[in-house]
Amino acid sequence: MESEVIGMRAYERLLRYAVVDSQSAHEAAVTPSTQKQFDMARLLKDEMEAMGLERVYADGYAYVYGFLPATPGREGDEVIGLIAHIDTAPDFNGAGVRPIVHENYGGGDVKLGQSGLVLSPAQFPDLSACAGHTLITTNGTSLLGADDKAGIAEILTACERLMEEGRPHGGVALCFPPDEEIGHGAALLDLERLGAAFAYTVDGGALEEINCETFNAAAACFAIRGVSVHPGSAKDVMVNASLLAMEINAQLPPDEIPARTEGYEGYFHVTDIKGDVGAAELKYIIRDHDAARFAARCEKLRAIGAAMNEKYGAGTVTLTLREEYRNMAEALAGREEIVERAVRAVKAAGLTPVIRPVRGGTDGSQLSFRGLPCPNVGTGGAGFHGPYEHISAERMDKAVEILLNIICGE
Repeated sequence: MESEVIGMRAYERLLRYAVVDSQSAHEAAVTPSTQKQFDMARLLKDEMEAMGLERVYADGYAYVYGFLPATPGREGDEVIGLIAHIDTAPDFNGAGVRPIVHENYGGGDVKLGQSGLVLSPAQFPDLSACAGHTLITTNGTSLLGADDKAGIAEILTACERLMEEGRPHGGVALCFPPDEEIGHGAALLDLERLGAAFAYTVDGGALEEINCETFNAAAACFAIRGVSVHPGSAKDVMVNASLLAMEINAQLPPDEIPARTEGYEGYFHVTDIKGDVGAAELKYIIRDHDAARFAARCEKLRAIGAAMNEKYGAGTVTLTLREEYRNMAEALAGREEIVERAVRAVKAAGLTPVIRPVRGGTDGSQLSFRGLPCPNVGTGGAGFHGPYEHISAERMDKAVEILLNIICGE
């Protein structure tokens, strides 16, 4: 093991991790949501022990912890946490991942294996800046898993560099949790075991971006009960649940959907619709950065449910509404120095920092409200959650540089 992992560049670690299937699964009743996440947890535990990190521990929920002690004279520094998740997104195939390495990428279109898919700068403008890089892509049949195995690779490479070079730094606490992609990654993270005063998730895209705002988020499900009878005798009797589902969706603003919003604009996103005449189900995620607008969105769904029951009879529609996470900006208020530390680190790496809200959430959202302030920094990857996912070796090297600047800064 030791000879396999010591001295690797971050992208080499990613290639090693990517082939391990560690997809999470929606609506599982256990943590981790898939047993195969333990495969990734065991690999990381062995690697971290081989590197010589301290307090390495993998718990019964597939959370992996480790610690890099401070160098002499920096023991009084606050301990910094670095967090990246081991699971990959359940929204696209994550099995049989076979990354393709394109040396000295020319800057144009890239065929993704024999899949017939093409990765193009016309669709992903960030590719133009990767000309001359070692580009890593999928073969078109799966996602890559750089979200967030690139973050893990960059964190461990940064720690190894510090151990080799002796650059002064405070203590660094690591955690690689499962199930971030389904919103559970922060739930069982043991903050006492981690022992950090503040942390960063390494789970973003562009290297210059720092995220200290996320959506407020909820999941909603309309369960619709219809009345199914023969259509020949349906007059004033049939209640078509599928038509009611369409009626519910038609009451939402048509422009407030992900495909028509950006920046601080929130949305209603229908993620799943199924059913027949007798029963139907309509699922949404609700997102907004502004707490008042978020509350208004949730109230609108409640009002729609109530109106449908008034129109078609009590119990026709049952709405289940569950809060998922809140905007971390609330919890980071008063701790601006944590964001400023990341800003200085990006500048020191020769980039212009961009503070941008996440149009989504991270483990840092929940952790910030659990008392661990936790903004998000970039991995250098793009096209996440699908066959167009890509990253370059050079961008990963730059991400390592930024992490070193964060860790060693004061």
